Amino acid sequence: MSRVAVLTDSNSGITQAAGKELGVGILPMPFFIDGEEYFEEITLSQKEFYERLKANHDVKTSQPAPGDVMGMWDKYLEEYDEVVYIPMSSGLSSSCETAIMLSTDYDGKVQVVNNQRISVTQRQSVLDALKLRDAGKNAAEIKEILEKVKLESSIYITVDTLKYLKKGGRITPAAAAIGTVLNLKPVLQIQGEKLDAYAKVRGWKQAKKTMLDAIEKDMLHRFGKQPVHLEAAYTCSKEEAQKWKEEIEDRFPEYEVDMDPLSLSVACHIGPGAMAVACSKVLTV
Repeated sequence: MSRVAVLTDSNSGITQAAGKELGVGILPMPFFIDGEEYFEEITLSQKEFYERLKANHDVKTSQPAPGDVMGMWDKYLEEYDEVVYIPMSSGLSSSCETAIMLSTDYDGKVQVVNNQRISVTQRQSVLDALKLRDAGKNAAEIKEILEKVKLESSIYITVDTLKYLKKGGRITPAAAAIGTVLNLKPVLQIQGEKLDAYAKVRGWKQAKKTMLDAIEKDMLHRFGKQPVHLEAAYTCSKEEAQKWKEEIEDRFPEYEVDMDPLSLSVACHIGPGAMAVACSKVLTV
């Protein structure tokens, strides 16, 4: 049986330490702050990232250098026969397409999964890949299965401030100004390729209810009452995040909620103080 390594990037929210525990390789995502390059969790902590973001430093996302991606694959191919690499959604970054192009030089030994996920749903894809590997699937089979179920997940996010959506050009300065005065909270969704608008409501209480209603609707209709993983994510404080997790568990008491910080690549565009809820359909092996 072929020995398969499962790799991903730090957009999955899996830390370097958690990656070691799981036996998963984590490629740190690069960021440029005031023109200087940093790597998530290697030379840039979450705390430092948010400090720079709040202080209005010029923070930009970037894709990994081809040499870093291939270097990681080469390292694992010294020990494993094949590699499954699960990067962030191709709809949110060109790094996935770059990885697919680079993998053509590996004669099928590297399979890049383009399954349109990020953050907690991307992490679930990694856990599913481990489950499939342990069930005896090879790298190509794992890729095929994960891409087949790529749209069977949802993330809903609401933001604390419209500043970063305005900065990224996702809303106009006029809309941001009006929204701030009226205390409007956009609810955004990632369901497949892009970060899209879902709803616009007034205040945190209504925004949270809208997200929970949306998840419940997905559970009942998109997934037809089939089992799902329920997840929470955040860029707010850990105390606020814990309260949010408890609100989700109160609404869905039959579920255990997994919670992680939102990936920094998403946080760049939505800013600190955001909350999210997500679900992924349970993969049957």
